Amino acid sequence: QVQLVESGGGLVQAGGSLRLSCAASGRTFSNYAMGWFRQAPGKEREFVSAISHPGGNTYYINSVKGRFTISIDNAKNTLYLQMNSLKPEDTAVYYCAADRQYLMVVSGAGTFWGQGTQVTVSS
Repeated sequence: QVQLVESGGGLVQAGGSLRLSCAASGRTFSNYAMGWFRQAPGKEREFVSAISHPGGNTYYINSVKGRFTISIDNAKNTLYLQMNSLKPEDTAVYYCAADRQYLMVVSGAGTFWGQGTQVTVSS
């Protein structure tokens, strides 16, 4: 069992940065692939990025490549999403997800989800 709690969201101007955190609890954290999704008002949930674990292979959607960086701190059992050069279209609730299978995370079918953290980018 894995419990996920996101934090780090907020209001930022376009061009600014935020770092989202997803604290994971559970003894088998190191065996789970993890990812970030987002859902803007009136839109469906969208995959943003994922990381295999262990291994550290990363994957991003095109719209965030070069701006967002996903990483894991194993010592802190925490997943991060560093978001730079933020744009108004990045505004959404951001969720982290975890699953033993990397493809399950990427496909949005991950077993475990956090409650979400709001990111608002003003123009």
